[in-house]
Amino acid sequence: MKSLIRHACAAFALIPMPMLTAAASAQTAVAEPPLHAALNAPERLTLSGSVRARGEAIDGQSRAGFGESDRLFSIRTTILAEYRGDGWRAGGELFDSRAYGARTGSAIGTGEVNTIEPVQAYIGVTIAEPFGKGSRAAAQLGRFTLNLGSRRLVAADEYRNTTNGSSGLRTDLHLANGTDATLIYTLPQLRLPDDAASIRDNDARLDRESFDLRLWGGIVSHRQLLGAAMGELSYFRLDERDSPGRPNRNRHLDSVSARIIREPAIGKIDYEIEAIRQTGTVRASIAAAAPTLQVGAWFAHADIGYSFAGALKARVSIEYDYASGDAPGGHYGRFDTLFGMRRADLAPAGIYAQIGRANISTPAVRIEIAPTKRLDAFVTYRPMWLAEKTDAFSTSGVRDARGLSGSFAGHQMEGRARWWWIPTLLRGEINAAWIAKGRFLKQAPNAPAAGDTHYGAVAVTAFF
Repeated sequence: MKSLIRHACAAFALIPMPMLTAAASAQTAVAEPPLHAALNAPERLTLSGSVRARGEAIDGQSRAGFGESDRLFSIRTTILAEYRGDGWRAGGELFDSRAYGARTGSAIGTGEVNTIEPVQAYIGVTIAEPFGKGSRAAAQLGRFTLNLGSRRLVAADEYRNTTNGSSGLRTDLHLANGTDATLIYTLPQLRLPDDAASIRDNDARLDRESFDLRLWGGIVSHRQLLGAAMGELSYFRLDERDSPGRPNRNRHLDSVSARIIREPAIGKIDYEIEAIRQTGTVRASIAAAAPTLQVGAWFAHADIGYSFAGALKARVSIEYDYASGDAPGGHYGRFDTLFGMRRADLAPAGIYAQIGRANISTPAVRIEIAPTKRLDAFVTYRPMWLAEKTDAFSTSGVRDARGLSGSFAGHQMEGRARWWWIPTLLRGEINAAWIAKGRFLKQAPNAPAAGDTHYGAVAVTAFF
């Protein structure tokens, strides 16, 4: 643990000082992004950006196939420009994600490195009141990021050093009665380069999209379906096929979701329930001659919480997540989270990424506080079981095909604290996680021969 803290603090010390001093000299409250103001940009043009520097370290690795310990220093820079005309807009966003210091056996990959990438480059139109007073319609064409619904299937990951981008068409409809709908037809971007040597060298290569990977569907919601609770239905279709030099599982997945959520409010009970049913077909392996399997998988999330009055602004919630695994037989039962995020529900991504939305059954208790506008924090405890004991546990890659290592994976404790050194301009963040390994993560045939898992990360983000 001392080594973990030392590595994290060493990476923190490498954060570029010019970034800190520039932000510290700015006003604590600004009417517009500093970049926009510094360039005296016209009112219709928005210019903004950010730089995040993060050091993270892990020991007692739980995932199979990686080194027992790892550390990484990453920098993510973004620059966004958007011009708004009368009823139209055009914009673009550049991401530059780099990582340094990976050890032999590191989990570093395209989730950490994607240099000089125009993730967004789009045009959009908005039509006011196409279906009467209070209605609105919009369309967006080009490259863009997506955050839809609960973000468990489609999200632009924020914790990870790189993000998810898509190319295609998005349409949005808002009605005066509180109904909203979004339809998409997109080609998800394949982050490049994706070979180990190029990733470690932070090489630059434009991402690629093609009709070999398509995501389409939509989501409909109503803001007050049951009292103050919002209801939501969604359907997404993923179509995947082999491309030259890139064999895959040829996934053809239909994901249908129903969700109801009441947002937190002081002195009131809040809750969220979501269920996702997944069907379709998938190849048994990436081999062209592998048999095609019918898919029958599902996911469920439920939580109930209460927000207390008082200086701490505390919220306490009880949560449960279940994602099916693949059982022996002639069908495929492992849930696929597509392009969903993991941080909000389960655990940090980055070089941690020990658990995700697959083959897991886990209740949890979460405590959140936000005592000031500058500070917020949470801590979560969860015991973890395999939903199917013959499948790999969650995203760890650890598996006992005979099911002789039991189904209890262990206990995870994790948390985060964020604070604004300079409101809207400079924010610090600490993340930490610990897994006390259970029988499965200790005894499964390919379980890493290491002790409990410890992870720590410190980050500073400057917004300009």
